Amino acid sequence: MVWSGVHQAATPPMIGRHAERAAIGRLLESVRDGFSAVLVLTGDAGVGKSRLLEYAAQSAQDLTVVRLVGVEAETRLGYGALHRLLRPCLGRLSALPQRQREALNAAFGLTDGSPSDRHLVGLAALSLLSDAATAAPMLCLVDDVQWLDRESAETLAFVGRRLYADCLGLLFAGRDGTDDHDVFGALPALRLEGLAQGEAQALLADGVTGHLDRAVAQRLVTGTGGNPLALLELAVNLGSEQLAGVAPLPEPLPLNRQLEEHFRQSAAQLPADTQTLLLLMAMTPTDDQATLWRAAGALGLSIRSATPAVAAGILKRGIIAEFRHPLIRSAVHSAASAGERRRVQAALAATSAPERRAWHLAEATHGPDDSVAAELEAASERAQTRGGYSEQALVLTRAAEMTTHPGKRAERYLDAAAAHLASGNLPAVRTLLELATPDLTGPTARAHATRLRASVEMVCARPREVPAMLLDAVADLGTTDPVASWALLREATYAAIMGGRTITGTTPREVAKATADAWREPALPAWSPDPLMAALARLIAYGYAEGAPALAAALARLRTADELQDHSTFSPMVSLAGDELWDIEAKRAILGKLVTANRDRGALHGLSIALVALTTVEIWDGRFAAAESCYNEADDYMAAIGYSASGDFHKALLYAWTGREAELRAAVTTLRAMSEDLGLVLNRRWIGQALSIFEIGRGRYREALDALLAVFHYDPLVLGDINLAGMVEAGLRAGDRKAAVMAMERMEERAPLAGTPWALGLLARCRALMTDGDGAEQLYQESISQLEKVPVAVELAWSRLLLGEWLRRRRRRADARVQLRSAYESFESWGAAPFAERARVELLATGETARKRTVDTRFDLTPQELHVATRAASGLTNAEIATQLFVTTSTIEFHLSRVFRKLGITSRKQIRRKLREAVAVTQADG
Repeated sequence: MVWSGVHQAATPPMIGRHAERAAIGRLLESVRDGFSAVLVLTGDAGVGKSRLLEYAAQSAQDLTVVRLVGVEAETRLGYGALHRLLRPCLGRLSALPQRQREALNAAFGLTDGSPSDRHLVGLAALSLLSDAATAAPMLCLVDDVQWLDRESAETLAFVGRRLYADCLGLLFAGRDGTDDHDVFGALPALRLEGLAQGEAQALLADGVTGHLDRAVAQRLVTGTGGNPLALLELAVNLGSEQLAGVAPLPEPLPLNRQLEEHFRQSAAQLPADTQTLLLLMAMTPTDDQATLWRAAGALGLSIRSATPAVAAGILKRGIIAEFRHPLIRSAVHSAASAGERRRVQAALAATSAPERRAWHLAEATHGPDDSVAAELEAASERAQTRGGYSEQALVLTRAAEMTTHPGKRAERYLDAAAAHLASGNLPAVRTLLELATPDLTGPTARAHATRLRASVEMVCARPREVPAMLLDAVADLGTTDPVASWALLREATYAAIMGGRTITGTTPREVAKATADAWREPALPAWSPDPLMAALARLIAYGYAEGAPALAAALARLRTADELQDHSTFSPMVSLAGDELWDIEAKRAILGKLVTANRDRGALHGLSIALVALTTVEIWDGRFAAAESCYNEADDYMAAIGYSASGDFHKALLYAWTGREAELRAAVTTLRAMSEDLGLVLNRRWIGQALSIFEIGRGRYREALDALLAVFHYDPLVLGDINLAGMVEAGLRAGDRKAAVMAMERMEERAPLAGTPWALGLLARCRALMTDGDGAEQLYQESISQLEKVPVAVELAWSRLLLGEWLRRRRRRADARVQLRSAYESFESWGAAPFAERARVELLATGETARKRTVDTRFDLTPQELHVATRAASGLTNAEIATQLFVTTSTIEFHLSRVFRKLGITSRKQIRRKLREAVAVTQADG
């Protein structure tokens, strides 16, 4: 990019920026080596970001270089920038998997399909770019990212986080201090400062044709902070006497914040028709020359109008009309009068595509206008069908501003807030709620606003005030809108479950009673979550005897559904309901469907939550490696959508079973802090469950009982009943029979009502523990018989361990060895260290030598390689694996090649056998 003079024909050599150029060099080498790399350049306006992009382009002449520049006037058009970037690749759409193709077509408005999850759009964009880069390694240069529409920015950031072995480089540049820059916050970044003193003086001297006084040069460098654009503009615009130190320098110098004013003044000296053309260019993407010149014709402008701007150094010389520097575009746009902007917007409205016409028409209209507001509302509906929720919100906000009727204006503000909520822009939701509140009329509008406020609180995991807030809205609605009332009650119940006794203004039981009493089961699809939430409410409000049958019916209904439609609260509620009934089979079946549904739709947030819920199913069945894999996959997806890691607190149960005490204590500390800060009582229950299992395994029964009593006294819906068997054991072994009896009484009441093998197996185990005589053996055997029916292998091994301990105390060593050996080998093979050690000590006491098992880790597969290997072993193709893991086929091929090398195989048919060997255990005397 030419900075230092109008008449300079070629870009001058770059001065300085050695670290930045080295970083770009590494990025390009990575692409040339078949990998991918991403870098975000940030800094003040004029600091040299665009110049470095130009340097990258010059250094990548052996690569395919694709450019995109954000345009301020286009920030509201959802997926608009992405469409401009991918337009040359759209001929490859037919090669994409069907769901990805449909998602991208819907996002670009090429078909009338329903909007897809934005991350499926991201995967489609990733696949399209990777496919293009396969033909020829590619470098994408994206400047002024602060002016990208939110959907495009999020999609490109997603692409950047999922690249690996794709021969593709992404280089972004954007100004500091913009909210949209946070979208790229998880990507590698490099902040540009001003040039060092010597380099800045050399750049300044290179731009001065006459004498440059050393003291003047030093003052200019100091005054500009080494900003290259400011220095070069000074070199061109200061007089020769000023540069030579003969005449005084202007006060103040045109520093960073004054550069834009400098460009405004330069443009203001041009002829009127040239200024109009510049304003039109500022409102039109550089690569949309057709729209530019159609609108120019409507304004009576021609290509000759650009000549003075080229001569003045405002525009580049060339076939395409293009500003010399992005900052000039902003300066021209902000300098124009309101009337002139309206005139240009009217020309754009007359010549633009339908999806842009309404906005241009609104910008061309002075003051409120209900007919234009109606057009904007219709345009917002088109944006919603493409999944452009940020665009929808911006268009609805503009519609509200142009609406004359206060009530209708408030309604549109609320709809805009809902769209911002869908896009994840919570600050914008709060702002729009404040704008809508004064004009809210009627209970329906007030309920809508309350529900949005509650949703913001729940997204931020702050349930304390939500239930009372929603109950007030239900009372305000009365009988006017039963459907809306039910939705509010359902969400209030969820918040009450999460917050427990920490909620304010009401109690969980009051919330649940209101919800249960309001439930009137209509004709609903099998996938509806409503019966499940109604059943949970009934259980809380009216007790286990009333709620358990309803809960069982709701789970059975969900198991029959051909397809489930998930949202962020569904998976946790299914998991909790399954635990409350000790129904591991329903839990596994429904959560498995939710994982599949989210994966198919590309809903990575819901998929992550469903995977975390599914880990407990794997843990109870002794599949700790599979659970770890689920956790890693969920973490990978959360990182992919921009959620920063906040610790492994969600792995507390796995850490407890595997005896990883340091990690467990750290997770518990995090969970406690979250519980205290946010009011998430659910965290306390996870703490009690994890700590009790760990301490029982270690034989520290008093500590286990204390952890369980902290949960028991809440009589919680969540993780309460599932801990009762542990509380019976801990109470008896700690010498606190009263505590054991309390847990036993609740177990006797609830397990028969649940009636599942898991529940009945634990009930028999607890009865055996409470029995002093020989009858305990039969009860233990009954426990084992029941637990063998369902996938709860750890519970089965636990019952065998207790039976073995009981037999040893009865001096029946041979019988004890059978049970203890089975328990020990199971615990040891899973990596359940505390229980394995407990079983080993008991086995040694019977006179048998326990043989330790060691896991063979020769192959040392990474989590991603293991994901790929297991799916390849199941028969999936590379394309199918890539779709499931939200990466590209090239990345799968790379990981699979490493799997082959590590496993020492040459065919994917050999993977299954080698994986079994990789996790097999070898016996040795302990």
